[in-house]
Amino acid sequence: MKFIFLIASFNAFFFTVLLFQKKPRALHDYILMFWLTYLGAYIGVYAFYSHELFTHFQLLSISLISLLMLHGPFLYYYVLTLVFDKRQNSWKDLLHIIPFVLFNLYILISSFNPDISERLNIEKVSPGDNPPLLFSFFLIMTAFSGTVYFLLTIRLFKKLDINIFNNFSNSANIDLFWIRRLVLVFGVIWTALISVTVIHHIFHMFSMVFCTDGLFLSLSVFVILIGYFGLKQKVIFSSKDIIVAGEVTKIQTKYSGSRLSDSEAKQYTEKLTDYMKSAKPYLNPDLSLPQLATELNISSHYLSQVINEQFNLNFFDFVNGYRVEAFKEKITNPEFWNYSLLGIAFECGFNSKSAFNRIFKQTTGITPSQYKKTV
Repeated sequence: MKFIFLIASFNAFFFTVLLFQKKPRALHDYILMFWLTYLGAYIGVYAFYSHELFTHFQLLSISLISLLMLHGPFLYYYVLTLVFDKRQNSWKDLLHIIPFVLFNLYILISSFNPDISERLNIEKVSPGDNPPLLFSFFLIMTAFSGTVYFLLTIRLFKKLDINIFNNFSNSANIDLFWIRRLVLVFGVIWTALISVTVIHHIFHMFSMVFCTDGLFLSLSVFVILIGYFGLKQKVIFSSKDIIVAGEVTKIQTKYSGSRLSDSEAKQYTEKLTDYMKSAKPYLNPDLSLPQLATELNISSHYLSQVINEQFNLNFFDFVNGYRVEAFKEKITNPEFWNYSLLGIAFECGFNSKSAFNRIFKQTTGITPSQYKKTV
């Protein structure tokens, strides 16, 4: 087991060095660098000194366990910088580490009071042991902080989906599929391991080393995966004209306060419709809202408002609706009879088989192959 931990620790530092050499680096790259450095040092220390700490240095071992409270905030903040394109830190971001700071401050103060420090014990030695209430509270916070942040991160993915639908015509390579699966799988594993730890503490089953070894083994696998995929992760939302999830309420309330007049909205609607028919920008698989707004010489926010209010669609569905109609036209065109269904889809602006099949069925109610049989 120790060998696995050392490999994970080495990989964490190795990926940190690679990220340091990456250019250009965005804020999420810096977050990942600090995260991997923390995990590398954390797992490395545990690999060398965990058993000795739990046996001879009870307060230090508790402080080591408290470091688990940082894993969730790192994950949450890393995904947050990707979903909302944060470019700088804020003092509010430090609020996430307050529980960790308070826990260790409590441990430090308790170390000067033997009556309290002797009762600070992760291992429940006998049924009569009654650790301080505040200490138990901090242990509970540590145990469930990871699960809470996993759930908060999953909520961020819903906002990411909204951002994608409002700004992009396809989700390939920007939907953070890799970290969605990583959060889901490790969220379940982490919660299960925490449950085992709680069972150990209450019913005195298993051993503390067994519980912590399981937690650090999952962290070791997590380090390798987050380092590998995080190294390749690029910035998703880099434009100031991006419509972010936080502004969805404006869409739902029909952009209350918008300065776009009805006459301008009608003018922009006609201009957009004519351009989609004549220039066919939807044939570009990477078409985005800012790009289309630039081509039309319209504000991205106004263009988004027009698409939402005049067509009752988001940008993603609006553009892909044209692609579906283009597919229907081409499939009956003799020039494309030698093309496969996927080949025609690519000619219409789709860039993946899965996206094409999903969008086509969502729009028409039938699959592309079923539609072909009807024409």
